[in-house]
Amino acid sequence: MANSRAHFTLSPSWPNYAGVIATLLAVLVGFGRYFLLDWWDPTHCQALLNGGSWLDGNLKGWQPNGCMIHTYKPTDVAACADSREFVFIGDSVTRTLFFEFAHIIGPKLPLAPPDDNQKHADHSLRADSGITVSFYWDPFLNSTRVNDLINTDIYASRTVRRPAMLVLGSGLWHLRYAETSGGIPSWEANMERILEVLAHAPIKPADEVVVLPVEQVITSKLSHDRAETIRPSFVDAMNSDLFHRINPSLANYFNILGRTPPAIPVSLPVVFNDMVDIRETGDGLHFSSTIVRQQANLLLNLRCNDHLPQHFPYDTTCCRSYPWPGIMHFVVLVLTISWGPISLLSSQHAGQRFRYIPTVNAEHIPRLVISGSVLVIYMADRTNLWLKEHKSFNPWTFGLLNVLALILGFATVKRSDKDLGFLNRDQTDEWKGWMQIAILIYHYLGASKISGIYNPIRVLVAAYLFMTGYGHGTYYLKKADFGFLRVAQIMVRLNMFTLILAYTMDTDYISYYFAPLVSMWFLIVYATMAIAPQYNDHIPFLLGKLFLSAAAVTWFMKTEWVLQSVFDVLRQVFRIEWSAREWAFRVNLDLWIVYVGILAAVAVIKTREHRITEHPQWALGVKAAVGASFVAMLWYFVFELAQESKFTYNVWHPYLAMVPVLAFAVLRNASVILRSASSRAFAFVGKCSLETFVIQYHFWLAGDTKGILLVLPGTRWRPINFVFTSFLFIFVSHWVAKATGELTVWICSDPHKATMPLPATQASLDTHIPLVAVNGAKPEGGPDAQTPQRRRWLDRLAEGAAPENAASLQTTWQPGLKAKLGGMLGLMWFLNLTWT
Repeated sequence: MANSRAHFTLSPSWPNYAGVIATLLAVLVGFGRYFLLDWWDPTHCQALLNGGSWLDGNLKGWQPNGCMIHTYKPTDVAACADSREFVFIGDSVTRTLFFEFAHIIGPKLPLAPPDDNQKHADHSLRADSGITVSFYWDPFLNSTRVNDLINTDIYASRTVRRPAMLVLGSGLWHLRYAETSGGIPSWEANMERILEVLAHAPIKPADEVVVLPVEQVITSKLSHDRAETIRPSFVDAMNSDLFHRINPSLANYFNILGRTPPAIPVSLPVVFNDMVDIRETGDGLHFSSTIVRQQANLLLNLRCNDHLPQHFPYDTTCCRSYPWPGIMHFVVLVLTISWGPISLLSSQHAGQRFRYIPTVNAEHIPRLVISGSVLVIYMADRTNLWLKEHKSFNPWTFGLLNVLALILGFATVKRSDKDLGFLNRDQTDEWKGWMQIAILIYHYLGASKISGIYNPIRVLVAAYLFMTGYGHGTYYLKKADFGFLRVAQIMVRLNMFTLILAYTMDTDYISYYFAPLVSMWFLIVYATMAIAPQYNDHIPFLLGKLFLSAAAVTWFMKTEWVLQSVFDVLRQVFRIEWSAREWAFRVNLDLWIVYVGILAAVAVIKTREHRITEHPQWALGVKAAVGASFVAMLWYFVFELAQESKFTYNVWHPYLAMVPVLAFAVLRNASVILRSASSRAFAFVGKCSLETFVIQYHFWLAGDTKGILLVLPGTRWRPINFVFTSFLFIFVSHWVAKATGELTVWICSDPHKATMPLPATQASLDTHIPLVAVNGAKPEGGPDAQTPQRRRWLDRLAEGAAPENAASLQTTWQPGLKAKLGGMLGLMWFLNLTWT
């Protein structure tokens, strides 16, 4: 009897389908949020003023809802203020804010009145930058000075410059002295008068007018007299009245969601009352510098963020708009994004390009992937499509994520039937994978300030460079292939997408330091091994050559003027603006680990050549090496944890990094079982580790690595965002790795052969594999079908596709490898010279 149940089988390509769908869903959510919720606040100024939370219990960092703030320094404020005045008028709460604000602008300025007799006096402070910050004591906001300042007739004359910011604060004195001041009714009438004048003024009395909310008090810490008159319910009622006067409800189409832009050109930072903390006040009324300084910094973000330099890094997104790309930037961006679609359409017959869904062939997939990934990455980090927030370190979260990664890694371990050898390909992919996961978690949580975490992460970077020396050293010692083709393949593969991002995101190539770093070290290894290569088998000669190479590189990197001179030439001839100091720091941290990798390659090769493993004492030697490695690893962790700071550790790192790296290599290869086993999950990430390192700068992280990306709006949804964006991030990185690999083959291929290589997941043109097969039936359009079916573009993206007939790909003339690379270098030179 036939089984009546339907059997569903997922296609092996389901992760790729899920990745495409998740990406489209993320874009849809982004556009939905932007046009439905934030249409009136695209730069998140109101988000800055209306909500947020502390990132940790120590009140170290404030996080507005959905955007990133800037921590201001005196030089930043000087560029924004343009030598104009900041004016504060109000009560003692406003005075405390004034002094903290002034201290940010001028660190030498006082943080309080010189004595108690001047508490209720006016103050005017002038910073070294020439900026004046003034405070006028007026707790009821009813003096003639307030009337003069909000009367904009005086600014009609060009001789009187408007203040850069006007801050007004009152309310508590109306409550404290209600019998003489008139209490809440008097305060309401006065605020109504002030707001009425501001609403009808032909010009604003200052670039930014801020009305402070009535500060929330801590009743339990108030004195008896204050607690009798200043009650939280009164404060809430006053703030509610103030909010609705500045943000009246508008019963129209644009108020469907109950959110409208302020009707009066006044900013009301209601978030100030969310920032107060009972631990940070002594009298229940005035709060510590920890709170008030953050409030002052928020005011500077409100006024000055849009005046910050309009160039990379874009690590401030509150109340700041992204600049439009320059001419050449726009051209490069459009051409890169349209490259894939144009190549796809141009391959179709002229009469059918817009009549049918285009047929996606293997040659189109890498181009479509590059175009699509650049579009998504640009939208993520150069538009307000998705939100960005600050990183937040939590030791428990850090530990949990690393434990979960280890569980995933161990759960996907596979065994080979044979001994794969020391540092085999599967093992190195695994090594790169788990290291990259650890580095990604470290970056996502902003753990760089924790010395005990920073130090081992530095070792992981050193391990990457160790593998660079080991891998290339092994290749040149065994193959002795010093031809130009392999150099071109390595350099193109390492730098292709990094350079694409540098131009499309308008950043600095050297800021993606890992690709430049491994590229430089590959060229050094190549140059070292290519000198008199016929003598590389002679150990004394090879060791001498490596020593001289290390000495030359050390002298070059340690001699500041030499490196600076090279960078000066790059700047003058090619308009390449690189920091010699930053590059020297990156290189000098791991100055010799690559040579350790080469020496390890020499040792492994010579061990095999001389069959040392067959020596009777080899097993004893292995046990001794394993024991020594275990002790060395333990010693390293004790040593690095004992260091005072990461800066102290950095001094030791170039000399010590080889200890844990070599120890791990020995321990990982201590037995046949260990050498024949590897984690598929870690290896998967390891195969696209270069892409994850580069793409994380803008997608997954945000703000050029300074923040994190929130696809789902809301700080409380961070855990869900982490899972969702991590899947998108790995999906994009995996496909970019495949695309750059295939494009590298294409660029470095013989022009007389097929234009594009077959992808690893090729399928025949007449094979159609659906997402789900039902009842075990053969897919429609499969090999047994009578008529081949047209395959969907999504199937081809998920599974790969075979190229068209090679004969149809031939052209009359194609440039050779050197011509291609020369053209690319020339194009980059031209772009550098014309970039604005």
